Amino acid sequence: MKQQLEQELIDWCAPTLAGLKPANLFRCPASPALFHSIREWNEKLKPFGLRIRVMKWCRRTKSCLIYVCRWDWICREVQRKDVRVFLRQCGYDLSGGMESVICQLARRLCLQADFPHEIGIFLGYPLRDVVGFICNKGQNYSCCGHWKSYGDAEQAQQTFDAYKKCTACYQHLYEKGVPLLELIAAA
Repeated sequence: MKQQLEQELIDWCAPTLAGLKPANLFRCPASPALFHSIREWNEKLKPFGLRIRVMKWCRRTKSCLIYVCRWDWICREVQRKDVRVFLRQCGYDLSGGMESVICQLARRLCLQADFPHEIGIFLGYPLRDVVGFICNKGQNYSCCGHWKSYGDAEQAQQTFDAYKKCTACYQHLYEKGVPLLELIAAA
């Protein structure tokens, strides 16, 4: 499972590992070995300012949603006044600190059939795009890539291209034998 989790981190979280993006989310098969591997990797990633967390464990599909983030970066994003106003409007209680906010998001992921659209905030999507997606019900976007953008299409496409290039580079280096820890950018 250690090797499998490493590959998942490379395939789904390279922009976060590289310091280009504050967080990523991916699904993988659940197993006791996965939970053990996540605990091990949390210790290894802590010096880089990264955290891994199981956000949802589905017994029916036997899969987990894994959240990988640069904790300080996500905390700064959620501290922005406009983001705080938005999250309060979405029903979040922000008085208990960031860990409490992440727990609220995890509960929403478990209790709702669809992804709560505010999850984009926790993945580093621009607020205008998260709000644009909600207001437009996923339609009328200017550009679509890692998310649906409702702002500057050229700027969004440049970001999507950078994430894609980063992922390809990390996959190539990892396949050549470069250890995952050597690919992680310091916080």
